[in-house]
Order: sequence, then C-alpha cells, then structure tokens
Amino acid sequence: MQKRFLLPVLVTSLLCSVTPAFAETLRWSSQGDIVTFDPYAHTESFTSNVQHHVYDPLVRRSDTLSIEPALAVSWEVLEPTRWQFKLREGVSFHNGNPFNADDVVASVERLLHPDARARGNLSAVVSIEKVDDYTVDFILAGPYPLLLNDLSGIFMMDKEWLEENDAMTPGNITTGVTNFATTHANGTGPFILESYSPDVGTDMVVNENWWDEPRHNLTRIEFRPITSDATRVAALLSGELDMIAPVPLQDVGRIEASEGFKVIEEPSLRLIFLGLNHTDELHAMPGEPNPLKDVRVRQALWHAMDLDSIQQRIMRGKSRTVGLLVAPPVTGYAEDLDVPLAFDVDKAKALLAEAGYAEGFSTNLDCSNDRYINDEQICIAIASMWERAGITVNLNTESRSTYFPKVDNGETDIYIIGWATLPAMDGFSILRAMFETRSDVGGGNNPNGLSDPKLDELTASAAIELDEPTRVGMLTEALKIAHDEAYFLPIHQQPVSWAMKANVDVPQFPDEYVRLWFATVN
Repeated sequence: MQKRFLLPVLVTSLLCSVTPAFAETLRWSSQGDIVTFDPYAHTESFTSNVQHHVYDPLVRRSDTLSIEPALAVSWEVLEPTRWQFKLREGVSFHNGNPFNADDVVASVERLLHPDARARGNLSAVVSIEKVDDYTVDFILAGPYPLLLNDLSGIFMMDKEWLEENDAMTPGNITTGVTNFATTHANGTGPFILESYSPDVGTDMVVNENWWDEPRHNLTRIEFRPITSDATRVAALLSGELDMIAPVPLQDVGRIEASEGFKVIEEPSLRLIFLGLNHTDELHAMPGEPNPLKDVRVRQALWHAMDLDSIQQRIMRGKSRTVGLLVAPPVTGYAEDLDVPLAFDVDKAKALLAEAGYAEGFSTNLDCSNDRYINDEQICIAIASMWERAGITVNLNTESRSTYFPKVDNGETDIYIIGWATLPAMDGFSILRAMFETRSDVGGGNNPNGLSDPKLDELTASAAIELDEPTRVGMLTEALKIAHDEAYFLPIHQQPVSWAMKANVDVPQFPDEYVRLWFATVN
C-alpha cells in the first residue's frame, strides 16, 4: 500500500497585509547587470533575483524565507519517486494567456533539455507528467528530500508564448545561445517587463492582475546597472536613485551621515572563495604538469593569503573570514571545521619547495569586477600576496557578462566565485554543483576537472538519504574533505549591505535577494 503524505494547503491569503493606497516608482542600481532574461540559460543568483519580479515558481520563499505555495497550492508524495502538485487556478500570464499544467510541463521539459545551463538546478527530476489541466506529477530518479527547495528557484514560463516566439529550446550564456526569451519575458509575477537593454537598464510596471495580494505600493521599477562605486553612490545621494545594492563598504559611513538616507546590513549566506584548475595543465603553463594537483601547493596558496588583512583593509571589518564553504545557517555547517589555514608565508614557501616548486610557478588569476563586494580589490591583494611567496600571477579582471562564461568553459586557472547555496539553501547545493564530477546531472559549476570518488559517493548518497541526521553528516563529511584537501580556497562571508532613501522600506534577506514585492515608498 502506498503511503501518502498530505502537506498543509494554504489559502490564497498568503500575504494578507493591506495594500498601501499610495503608489510610487522605485529606481535602484547594482554594480552589474543581469546576464539574460531566460530563466534556464544561467545559474547566476542576481539574475534570478531580478527575474523573480516577473516570473513565479510553483513554491516560493516567504518573508521569513520558509517555503510556501505560489503557482502550486498543494502537493503530495504519492510514492518516493512521484510527487503530485495541484496548480493554482485563475492565474494569467502577463499577455493574458491562462496558466495551467501544459505550461508547467513545457517549462520543466525546457529546463531538463541537455542544453539548459540551469539543468543542474533540478537534477533529481527525470520527467514530468500532466494529470489534468491543474495537476502535474514530478518523476524523480530516487527519493529526494529537497524537491521543494529546488522548485523555489524554478520559474514557470508560458508554453504558447514560447512556441509563438520559437523559444522552446533554452538559451545558454556559456555557449552563447540566445533566443527571444533572452531579452523578453512573459511571466505571472508581480511586475511586467516593459523594457530590457543589456548594460543599460530594465524597466518594469506593476502587474495589476497578479494572483497574489500585493504588499508593495510600487507602480514602476527602474533598474540601472552602474559599475563605478563612486558614480552609484553619487546617484543615490543626488536623488537620482532611491536605492543601491550593494553599498561600497568604504562609503557606508558617508551615506549614514547624510540626512535622508539609511544603510541596512546583515551577514549574507554568500561565501567568497577561489576555485582551482584540477586538470592536467594550467593555461599559464601549457605542456607542463599542473602544480595545483598537489595538495601541498594548494595549501601553500592558502597559507600565503593574508585573510585578516583583506577583512580589515578591503572589507572594512564587515566580512567574516572563513575556512568552510557554507555559512553557519546552512545545513551541513560545522563550526569546528570553519578554520582557515594560518597566514604563514614561510610555511607556504616550504610547502612549495617540498612539492618541487621552490622557484614558484606561473598561474592565471581571473576575477569579476562587478559581481561581489570589492571583488577586483580582493584579487589584486591576493595576487600581490602570492607574488611574495614566489608565484607569478597573471591577473585578469572583467565584467560578469564575459567572466562567468569564461569560468563555465574552464578557461581559468584560479578564479573567484561566490556561493550562497541557492536556490536550495542547503549544503547539498555545493556538493551537487561544485564538488561532484561534472556530468549531465551534477557538477554544473565544476568546470575545472575536480573529481574525487569519495565526494561523488557522498553526493550520490546524500541525494537520496531521507534520514536528516544521516544526510547532514554526509554533507559535513564532504565539506571536511574539501577543507582538508584545499580543493577550494575560502576567503570570507560577505555582508549584505544596502543603502536607500529614508522614505524607502525594503526588507533585507541573507540570500541577498532584493524582493521589491515587499517594498514601500512612503
């Protein structure tokens, strides 16, 4: 006999506050632009964040980050590998097309397409079946405890709109494939995309027919990417912008001291670290063995990084130096493992000599300059630190629009990366995406050849383990291996730091998402 689990069904009053009568335009800026409007063409969280204003998932994060119904109103586990979802009726896409099971099936099949860059975000799902117009079944490869977490980051698209615009096949920012959905959008979300010009700006207007009860009072959102920290801050203080996210840390005090403005901050889930090339040779040393395959060399690089100096001088004391690859609130975190290797240049040189690199070696260091807080400054500092240990560093910094495809294609030796365990908000996220050997299912963010049989085994086991203490133990064991083997070089947990006019209220979240459907302008 099948055992059924019926989860609570929430009524449509998910967010039952009263809609403010006054309405406003909110103008905001970040240090870089989104990379596409196609939800399945990327795995970049800031891009997903902006898209979330236009597109809805089946389940979503509430204002406490718990999972709650969105386009699905309830779900049942019919059997370990079959989950059934009941869909919300009476929902329309922005173009007026009704939302139903055909759209969910088309969306999931589009995401499962081998060419979808975001395929790994739903790696436990092998297929989807329509039961009736408002019921679908997800078929899983095995028992999987995190399906709802994963679905909170999967946006539903309009099948008819995709067909009309020849966009049933997903784009991919890594391979450069684009289509109509790259620059256009038709969702069911709280705002309608009015215009999108890459590197120029994105305008949205309120969706008066949104299925949910709005908590915001916005009629319009105008987003402008501004790479220059000084220009972005000046635009805020001159009144041209209502909000900037993030705030350049060196300007926090000046903004706080300016009448009519405020800064809000909290620790982020996002950790910043360096990824390494684990293939047979470095791009900087073609034809020679890769020094980074030796754990002593990887540990030497870690010992040569003065992380306290980065925390104090570049991050203005607002980051937390780390030794682990997930933040404390994330499942699998272990405080006793969260210890970085000590800054010790002499020990770094000794390890290099022991590994046969007493005279150092050459490596490329690639970094974004508009994605993470002070990312370019961090990389400049690390390059200088490694040079003191005898390593020749070829530093390259560039915009996220070209940087992430370069990383995805494995064209780097050492590269900066940030990971907030999204969309799952669970330690399994980094196992599946970065620790697992790259395949059609996993390793979507492991482009540089990391392959450890024990990490693969733990990832496969954790994916289907339903006993939570056992599952958490697997996550922690994998994180310990990554630490002890120095497969990545952790730097810090960055803060979430936003600035806005005093009359603007936007709740802040540790996942760094700017959720303007909760914003008010007073």
